[in-house]
Amino acid sequence: MKVLFVHPHGSNWLGSGPDITTIFNVMPPLGIMSIAAYLEQRGVAAEIIDCYATPLPQSELVKEIVRHGPDLVGFSCTTSSFLEGYDIASRLKELAPQIMTVFGGAHACSAGASLLDGFPAIDCLVIGEGEQTFYELVTAEGRDIAAIPGVASRVNGKGVLSSERELIPDLDTLPFPAYHLLPEFPRRYFLPLFSYPKAPNTSIISSRGCPYQCSYCDRSVFNRGFRFNSPEYIVEHMAHLHRNYGIRHVFFYDDLFTTDRKRVAEFCALKEKQGLQVGYNCIARLEHVDAELLQLLKRSGCWQVNFGIESGDPEVIKKHRKFYGLDEVQQKLQLVKDTGMRVKGLFMVGLPGETEETIRRTIDYALALPLDEINVTMFTPFPGAPVYATIREHGEFNEEWPLMNCVNPVFIPHGMTKEQLQRLYDEFIRRFYRRHRIHWGYTSMLWKSPHSIVSFLKNLPAIIKLEREKKW
Repeated sequence: MKVLFVHPHGSNWLGSGPDITTIFNVMPPLGIMSIAAYLEQRGVAAEIIDCYATPLPQSELVKEIVRHGPDLVGFSCTTSSFLEGYDIASRLKELAPQIMTVFGGAHACSAGASLLDGFPAIDCLVIGEGEQTFYELVTAEGRDIAAIPGVASRVNGKGVLSSERELIPDLDTLPFPAYHLLPEFPRRYFLPLFSYPKAPNTSIISSRGCPYQCSYCDRSVFNRGFRFNSPEYIVEHMAHLHRNYGIRHVFFYDDLFTTDRKRVAEFCALKEKQGLQVGYNCIARLEHVDAELLQLLKRSGCWQVNFGIESGDPEVIKKHRKFYGLDEVQQKLQLVKDTGMRVKGLFMVGLPGETEETIRRTIDYALALPLDEINVTMFTPFPGAPVYATIREHGEFNEEWPLMNCVNPVFIPHGMTKEQLQRLYDEFIRRFYRRHRIHWGYTSMLWKSPHSIVSFLKNLPAIIKLEREKKW
C-alpha cells in the first residue's frame, strides 16, 4: 500500500492580518515523521503533506491528496485541528471512496473508539503509540483490522478498540524521523522567535511518557511511563541533522529532558567530547535542577532552559500539580541565569479555582522572576486530561473543538467572566513585555540571535497590527 500522511493546520488565528504563528514558529510534525520513517525502513512508501509549512485551501488540498494516489491517508490531529482534518477526509471520501482514512494523534487517542460513532468518514483510529500499529494496519491491507492491537474500528456499527498496543521498550530501535519527506526542510521550519541563536534550527523529541499527575496534562498517546533515547542516539540524531540539513540549533521538546540525571550527564559529556557544533534548548522541571547540572548543560551548548511555572498562587498550584515553593523557583531560575543561559517561564491562566486575585498574584510573581521571556496559555481541558471528567463542576466550559488551542478562553472558572479572563490574559503579556529590562534583553539579540531580528523586522507591520488589535 502507498501511504500519505496529512497534518492539518487547525488554524484559529485571532488577528485580522497574517497569521504570525506560522511566521515565527513552525515545528516539524515529528509524530507522523517517526511513523513514516518506520514504514520506509520496512519497505512501505510514504509521503507527508504538512499544512503548517505548506498551507493550501481545502479544495486544492484534497485534489493534491488524490493526485498523490495513496491507498491510505493518515491524519494526525490535535483537538483544535480535528474537525478540519475530518472535513478533508469527508471530501476525500466523496472524490475517492476507495482510499482508506485513518486518524491518530492527540485527539483520537484521548477521545477513543467512540469517536468513530459520530464521524463516518473515518475508517479507523490508531490509538496510542503509532509506529508498529500503523505498519500492521498497512500490511493487513484492510483485512481483519479489528484484530490489530491499538486499532479502533467499527464492530456492528459501533466504534470498538481491539486491545491496547504495548509500548516500544527501546526507543533507540526507531529510525530518525523522516525529515527528507518534508518539502523545503529546514527552510520552512523554525523555532519561536528569539528562542535560538542560530539558524537553521528545528525540534527533537528524545523521550516519551510522563510519570507525573498534573491535572491539566493529556497523556493518552504515550501514557504515564517514561522511556528515553540513549545519549549516543541523541548525539547521533543531532549530528545527522547537522550533517544532512545544516541544522545549527535544536529544541528538545521533551517535557522531562532532565529527569534522568545520568542520561543528561552522559549526553553532555559525549556531545562536548565530539565537538558537535549544534546548540540546544530544553525544558526542565525545577526539582531536577542544581548548579552542577546547569554547568553541564551550559558547557555542552545549552542556550535556553524553559520551566513550567504555571501559577504564582500556591493554593492554585497545589490543586493541579506537584507543589514547588515559590521562593525556591526564584532561586533555581537565578541559578540558570548565573550560569549564562536564558530562562523562559511557561504560565497558564484560568485554571479551575482561579480568581482575578490569583491571576494578578501570578502576574506580579512573573514580573519578579529573573525571566527573559514567557509563554502564557489559556487553561484548556482536553479530553485526555484528569480534570476533564469533572470540569463542569468548576466553571463554564465551551467544548468547541476548533477553539481548544490554548489561546481561546473556552473554560471560565466560577466567579469569573470571559471578558475578565481575556482582559487579565492580555494584561499579563502587556505588563511583562512592556518593561525596560525586557526591551534591553531583546536589543541584545541583535548579536545573540541575528536571524530572529531579521525575521522580526521583516514582519514588523503584521506585529504592530496585532499589538494594536490586542491592545498589548
